[in-house]
Amino acid sequence: MKVLVTGGSGFIGSNFIRHVLTAHPDDSVVNLDKLTYAGNPANLKDVERDPRYAFVHGDICDATLVRDVAQGVDAVINLAASTHVDRSLMEPDEFLRTDVFGVFTLLEAVKELKIPRLLHISTDEVYGSVERGSSRESDPLRPSNPYSASKAGGDLLALAYWQTHRTPVLITRSSNNFGPYQYPEKVVPLFITNALEDKPVPLYGDGRNVRDWLYVLDNCTAIDLVLRRGKDGQVYNIGGGHEVENLVLTRQILQLTGKPETLIQPVRDRPGHDRRYALDSKKVRQLGWAPRHRFGDALAATVAWYREHEAWWRPLKSGEFRAYYEKQYGNR
Repeated sequence: MKVLVTGGSGFIGSNFIRHVLTAHPDDSVVNLDKLTYAGNPANLKDVERDPRYAFVHGDICDATLVRDVAQGVDAVINLAASTHVDRSLMEPDEFLRTDVFGVFTLLEAVKELKIPRLLHISTDEVYGSVERGSSRESDPLRPSNPYSASKAGGDLLALAYWQTHRTPVLITRSSNNFGPYQYPEKVVPLFITNALEDKPVPLYGDGRNVRDWLYVLDNCTAIDLVLRRGKDGQVYNIGGGHEVENLVLTRQILQLTGKPETLIQPVRDRPGHDRRYALDSKKVRQLGWAPRHRFGDALAATVAWYREHEAWWRPLKSGEFRAYYEKQYGNR
């Protein structure tokens, strides 16, 4: 199989490309990435000379480029997205452009070129806050911020193309991912690297928001399974099955880094901050998937990875990131 992965130089994308090249020796991958602040060529340095891998620098909103790059592929996996809620509050236009218009561009290319499959990667955040129980694929979408609204828009557009044109689309919606190569604005790598630097870890509100955590390597195996066994026009939830309050997660990270809880810095809660997410993942489990990594082991492995890869993350926490961080939390 020849696959086009958009956004492959990002966190989930780079882990997914590495998974495909390892699990499927006969497959080849084309990586189309704009290389925004979170797209890092260093994420795939270990595979850049693999003859089965090719990189193309470009934007999924560029229709001509997308059609050229997609010629002859068997599937498109769309991981290109603007993803951080905090940034979406400041730059909503960029989120709409990538997460909606970019999806439209890919759908048009898949339809025109008759590509057998488009797998669009989405998020549990499109369901909005869940007071009790778990979100199912058939539940209404209730996004709470520009990021989740833009992702919901892309989801609905993809499903509309299935209904209208029978464009062969599938969607996965995963819970919060964590693991190696995650840009350090996200809570897990931010708190790990701040702790390693003996800097405060900024905890929103009362710290009681609940997230269902999924190790990125488990998400990659689920995405791969849906790509090969999923049914067109279907949505598949991918949940880690491990709900944790943010305060508890913060304490676990501090314990694993050997740092004191005095580093916890309460900060004002952000607008549109959902209280709880939870996913019903029965559908993807019926395909034969289950997470292989225990949360505690995966979190410890993630802390160890960041401890051992300081040369990867330290340059990212300077320049543009520093200006953004100081705007969010103050110069501390």
